[in-house]
Parts: sequence; C-alpha cells; structure tokens
Amino acid sequence: MMEYRVLGRSGLKVSEVSLGCWAIGGPSWRDGNPVGWSGNNDEESIAGLRRAFELGINHLDTADVYGDGHSERVIGKFLKEVPRDQMVIATKVGWFRGTAPNAMQPIHIRHQLEQSLMNLGTDYLDLHYFHNTNFGPDDLYLEEAADTMRQLQKEGKVRVIGQSGYSYRDLMRVSPVTRPDVLQFHYNAFGNEFDKAETNLFKWADENNVGMVLFGPLAQGLLLDKFDPENPPQFGEGDIRAENSGFTKDGLLALRSKLQPIKERFGADTQDLIRVMLQFALAQSPNACVIPGFKNARQVESNAAGAGKPLTAEDVAFIREALR
Repeated sequence: MMEYRVLGRSGLKVSEVSLGCWAIGGPSWRDGNPVGWSGNNDEESIAGLRRAFELGINHLDTADVYGDGHSERVIGKFLKEVPRDQMVIATKVGWFRGTAPNAMQPIHIRHQLEQSLMNLGTDYLDLHYFHNTNFGPDDLYLEEAADTMRQLQKEGKVRVIGQSGYSYRDLMRVSPVTRPDVLQFHYNAFGNEFDKAETNLFKWADENNVGMVLFGPLAQGLLLDKFDPENPPQFGEGDIRAENSGFTKDGLLALRSKLQPIKERFGADTQDLIRVMLQFALAQSPNACVIPGFKNARQVESNAAGAGKPLTAEDVAFIREALR
C-alpha cells in the first residue's frame, strides 16, 4: 500500500515513494559532458507514468535540463490524461543556461519557468527548485534570484520554493537567502556527509520543519546487485553512468561482498533489496520522500512495492554497518 508524507512546512502531501524523471529525458550533454541516460522509450515512459498514477504515486520530479526539456514534455503528455490537482509536479532551474552568463540570472529563471510550464502543459508548478547552489561569481545573482522566485510565487506560477544541492556547506550558504521549504539532495544506504554528526542535513531540516526529497536512493541500481561483474554494463552515448567507477568489474565485485549479509537478512531478490534501500533512506526522517528513477511500468511497480514496509532501527543500523 502506498504511504504518504507531508514535506514539512511546505504542506505538500506526497507518496513516500515518488518518481524521479531524469532517465525518461534520454541522452543529453552539457559543455561536452554526458548528463543524461540512454535506453529511454517515450511510449514506455508514458506507460510507467500511467502505472504510477494507478499505484498512488502522486509526485513527479523533473528538471528543465533532463533531455533539454524532453522529460518535461513527456510528463506534459501524461498530465493531459489525469486530474492536474491530484499530482504534485516539481521541476528545476539551474543547469541549463542557454545564452545566459549564469543559469540563475533572474531573467533566465523567468524564461525557463515559462518554458517549463509550456513543456508540462500546466499553468503552475507545485514545487520549483534552484537545481544547484551556483549563483554566479561571489553569489552575484543570489539575492535577485531568490526575489525572482518569490515574485513567481506571488504570481501563482510557483507554489513552493525548493533548493537542491550537493554539499552541506553550499546548502547552508544559500538557504538563508533562498529560504526553501523543501531541500533536495543525494542520499542512499552508502551514506554521505548529510548523515554525519557535524553536517547532518536531516537534523537541520527536521529542526526547521523543512521537507526533504532524496534522490539516488538505489545508487543508479548499484545497490540492487543486478549487474554481472564479469560482464559490466555498457552505456550509450550521453549516459552519465559511463563515468561511474562503481559499474566496473572491481567496483561491482567489492559491492557484492558488502551486500551479502544484507541479502542473507532481508532476502536476495531484487525486489527485497529495492524495499530495503528505499526504506533505509525513508527511515532518516518522517519529512522525507524518495524519488527513484524509472524507464518503464515494470520498474515503477518495483519501486512502488517498496512502499509501506518500514525498517526497524536495528535493521537500519545493520545495513549501515554492512555497507560502510
């Protein structure tokens, strides 16, 4: 059964297992580097979104840069089929800069929002993120960018302002100005600085009643032990995974041995591991949801099946010990 959570003071009620829509944007590049995913198919993407709706997943997370608008346009087709007010739609600005000197230049933020609304076929966003903490040299655009986002909120085009980031220090630097009601950051059972004592973002967000959206809960599938170390996966052009050393023979073998005790305790099936890894991330805060990615209806079903089956504190400690 799908469980729902309120993302802190934002008031947004979302499925605890929501959907990340990066992969359905397809391959893409930025400044010559691959930043997308290969192997997408629009018909399968739409089928996945339909299945998600049937299973009670109500929160879709995308960005202007995912396939340079392609992910948003795929979601836009799907949104024509369902009641808009039953969905929580989030997108982001900050990596795709077009001809602007910086993607957070205020006029560019406004332009990208209008383009995102057009791509999605909607007149408002439930959640709009600053996709990173790069506001130009010496935070040149930070104040103005924050003011612009709040103006868009006043105009009714953005309901909730979010801030995505990649380090505790960066998020603490910009959040007093952007004043987000939701934070988005990378987190899974490998752990990172966000669960360490001196840089614990979960603690900070809970104390401030800020919602959290956690991406990468399955580590691009690595935590599911579904790749053969003797035949590591090959990725197409424009696929960001091609640069991840975790997908090499050595990386996969090292991870397999760490996952062994987890499989013995919780089950060795991929579905068992999906549930364990999603619930590990969800256990960090009642104000958090996870956004695993997908490319088809089968993957959506697997992700959704991981909902509503929480881990005990002992389970969480066991997993942490095994993987670190």
